[in-house]
Amino acid sequence: MTDFRVRAARIDDLQYLYEMAKLTGGGFTNLPADKDSLTAKLERSARAFDRTTEEHGNDLFVMVLENVKTGAVRGTSQLFTMVGQSWPFYSYRLSTLSQTSKELDRTFRAEMLTLVTDLEGASEVGGLFLHPGERAGGLGMLLARSRYMFIRQHRSRFGDRLFAELRGVIDEAGGSPFWDGLAGRFFGMGFQEADYFNAIHGNQFIADLMPKHPIYTAMLSESARAAIGIPHPSGRAAMRMLENENFSYDGYVDIFDGGPTMIAKTDKVTSVKNTRSDRITAITTPDNGLKSIISFGQLNDFQATYAFVGEADGGVTIDRDAADKMGLCVGDTIWHIPR
Repeated sequence: MTDFRVRAARIDDLQYLYEMAKLTGGGFTNLPADKDSLTAKLERSARAFDRTTEEHGNDLFVMVLENVKTGAVRGTSQLFTMVGQSWPFYSYRLSTLSQTSKELDRTFRAEMLTLVTDLEGASEVGGLFLHPGERAGGLGMLLARSRYMFIRQHRSRFGDRLFAELRGVIDEAGGSPFWDGLAGRFFGMGFQEADYFNAIHGNQFIADLMPKHPIYTAMLSESARAAIGIPHPSGRAAMRMLENENFSYDGYVDIFDGGPTMIAKTDKVTSVKNTRSDRITAITTPDNGLKSIISFGQLNDFQATYAFVGEADGGVTIDRDAADKMGLCVGDTIWHIPR
């Protein structure tokens, strides 16, 4: 069905991640094209995978999409279990203030952006990137949904709210109309420089220099206003996938590029709620079963792939190809969800 599986990232995946980071085109804070930062991420992820206690803490899990036949890594994703612990997690919240003048017989509705830390303590799914040469065959869906299966299998390590930040509008020169129209005026640096600085050092500089009072969107340029809450064209499919998982846009936007933040209750996320576990009772031919995503193993041993899963007395059947790829045998317990 596919030569790929999702697995826990390892330190020796660094070069693959670095090569993919150079392909992102900017605005992708969770995957900076900086080897030191990527190494720090992989080391932090290794500590998270090694921790066996189950409490909700400040963990980062990095996963990769691996071609089992070649060993090449062609995609990646990340899970942050509790944001806002190392430094504040800032968002803009878009809201509306209505004011009425009886003398003028007019009502004016002003949209405002307010700097907030409402999402602190929530968990984040992010850093999803698929190599341009592999954007077919459902690999993006495998990479995305396997994260929710990992959450289901390690539920106590994640918060009750889950969110995903989508990259905002980036122009052909790599700039951000939102940044240029708002934050860039206070920082004296372009979007690419600020984005890189944030990826390496965190966003405390936003708190230090950004005005704390609400900003009326009517005072922004037309291009900046038009970018608020709009995903990058390459992120529209990701937004639809998130909506299918029961995420919604509630007016929170990224402080750098104005991209939308999608939010859901963790236990209401479709792939968290509907993932179930069963024992393998037989290994069969590929056409016997429903095309599904299966996962197996805890923490460092976690892996996920596509498989044909069939109903059976006392459990499920899976196809031979998937079983061989994952090293599964009759009697093993897998988690699965229909594609």
